[in-house]
Amino acid sequence: MQEKHLYEYAIVRIVPCVEREEFINVGVIVYCRKPAFLKASFTQSYSRLQVLFPAINLQEIEANLYAFEQIAAGNSEAGVIATFDMASRFRWLTAKRSTIVQTSAVHPGFCDNPATTLSHLIEQQVL
Repeated sequence: MQEKHLYEYAIVRIVPCVEREEFINVGVIVYCRKPAFLKASFTQSYSRLQVLFPAINLQEIEANLYAFEQIAAGNSEAGVIATFDMASRFRWLTAKRSTIVQTSAVHPGFCDNPATTLSHLIEQQVL
């Protein structure tokens, strides 16, 4: 029987008007210490954002989400945060912030395969 691994995840949200606290889920970040796994994955469709918030700057959104992906991947070109250990990068990515890109609270679970879990969470929580 395959060993279950403890993982943590957070939903990534776009909050176009921070004062109103309205948001749309656009991605998920999953961290699993063993096996060493940290990945941020995002939907490529922003049609809901454009319909609900026509003035939104999609280039800015895409740049911010790309930075999240690069930091999660540990790409040192993404800045100092990307050079931190995996757990520290996850904690930084999921820290409370009052910007247009925010994350939900962190939730735990057990999985066999964190990559499969990430795909499942995207389907369940974002699409």
